[in-house]
Amino acid sequence: MKKIDIPMLLLALLVVLLFILVGLAIAFRSIWAIILCIILAFSTFGFAMSRKKKRKG
Repeated sequence: MKKIDIPMLLLALLVVLLFILVGLAIAFRSIWAIILCIILAFSTFGFAMSRKKKRKG
């Protein structure tokens, strides 16, 4: 059985939460919140992928 990587799991959950917040911002029709959440979600995703690549390589 594989060991769960808690920091990567938390980063993944943060990205999912940010995309949920994008949907909520769309519902509230707040363009600034939409832009902010999208930028944060993609930057968090990129950070997580760079960490994963450094670990593997």
